Amino acid sequence: MSRMRDNLAFFRQFLVRPAAIGALLPSSRFLARAVVSGLELDSARLVVEVGPGTGIFTDHVLPLLSPRTDFFAVEINPHLAAIFRQRHPDVTLYVDSAVNVPRIVAEHGSRQVDAIISGLPWASFKPELQDELMGAFLSVLKPGGQFVSYGYIQGMVLPAAQRFRQTLLRQFSYVKLSGPVWLNVPPAFYYQCRL
Repeated sequence: MSRMRDNLAFFRQFLVRPAAIGALLPSSRFLARAVVSGLELDSARLVVEVGPGTGIFTDHVLPLLSPRTDFFAVEINPHLAAIFRQRHPDVTLYVDSAVNVPRIVAEHGSRQVDAIISGLPWASFKPELQDELMGAFLSVLKPGGQFVSYGYIQGMVLPAAQRFRQTLLRQFSYVKLSGPVWLNVPPAFYYQCRL
């Protein structure tokens, strides 16, 4: 029942701000598991999740972290943040824009991030916002740091999605594009990147 309630709340937020939410429903556990499966988080000192929504990815990230790993999430939507806090009451969550990750990292007492897990709808963003967000992330991601993000198959042809892919290829030394994750609504793909 809780999952259905979360899905309904997510759908309502999509209706209010479709470009900011990017999908009708939260990601599936199948997509979350696939996206985080290639991450090396057990030796990470700081991991940041941006755009966690209701916390599906967080469910799969937390078991990969060592007791020494610091983790926090940044969610701009207060309604989704409330659901996230109910699901993960022990996780530090900032209700803020992901553009402010450098300030949040500094306030958190760190300078560099080992991994950034992005649930942001890049294909919905204007070029200026894509650049601002990526610049913010690159300013705190340590050399060799990991960045993962996902998108939806039907959005791959959009100019913003193609632009985002070119940005990843320019900025990261390693970029892997997955095959389709069919057990998601809609079907999705993901990027695993390393500086």
